[in-house]
Amino acid sequence: MTDTTTPSLDAIARPSGAFAMVAMDQRESLRAMFDLAGAGRPADDVLIRFKLDVAAALGPIASGFLIDNQYGFGEVRDQKLLPSSAGLILAADALEQEDGGPVEETGLDEVVIGPDTDLTGVSALKLLIIWRRDDRREQRVELAKRFIERSAELGLLSVLEPVVRATQGELDAGTWDLDDAIVEAAEELSPLRPSLYKAQVPMLGAGDDETQRAASERLAAAITGPWVVLSQGVERERFLSAVEAACRAGASGFLAGRALWSDVVGADDVPSKLNELSVPRLEQLVAVVDRSARPWKEAL
Repeated sequence: MTDTTTPSLDAIARPSGAFAMVAMDQRESLRAMFDLAGAGRPADDVLIRFKLDVAAALGPIASGFLIDNQYGFGEVRDQKLLPSSAGLILAADALEQEDGGPVEETGLDEVVIGPDTDLTGVSALKLLIIWRRDDRREQRVELAKRFIERSAELGLLSVLEPVVRATQGELDAGTWDLDDAIVEAAEELSPLRPSLYKAQVPMLGAGDDETQRAASERLAAAITGPWVVLSQGVERERFLSAVEAACRAGASGFLAGRALWSDVVGADDVPSKLNELSVPRLEQLVAVVDRSARPWKEAL
């Protein structure tokens, strides 16, 4: 029986009230990353082993750990790879994507949110939404509303992650502006009041200190409630400064995957490479959010 008492965001936050969360819910995109790294197309057990290694290495440092139901959720939970300080977040998105391609559309995973899934140990659910200015825009708003409501019914926090995409018409007309779309999506979806809003980094982290801070402040003005940034599209070496700029503008931290571990995919000795490369990155990010992030309670 599900406990319908929703935890507070402290369940996935650091004692400082900031978030330093690791994303490990990639599915077919992770398989494609192995291929691009020259390691071939891995079997399911290889994907799961990689995720378990990431959980073991980064879980003790992270305030939250995001994983999917298909590859690794049961193992991470049942093997108790995460300490109590790292809240478990389960992806609730069903993904539509071509083999090796980007996610084109999402829906709610009816298995994850259904009555037969054991959600023991889970603190939050996460939903990715592909946001476009097209004829399905209102449907996506309704999807977000249903996700937030269903999470609350299950006694879980809701983490909403809109990722913006251009329509073909915008590309043809040359009218597409990534930052405008990120802001517009935030204005539309964050007032629905998910427990936590997960936003793309403005300018994909490519601005100098002044312009990155200004772009982050513009985004912050559009968001209702606590928010964090994700690392998709941001060069690894730029993510630390991008997180600091977002935190100084009002973000409460990050939920990131590729910026932490993408160059470990396909390594001969994954645990060793995680300790060498990924652990120091996460530790540096933790120091930044503890120093600069707005505690989530101040954003309510």
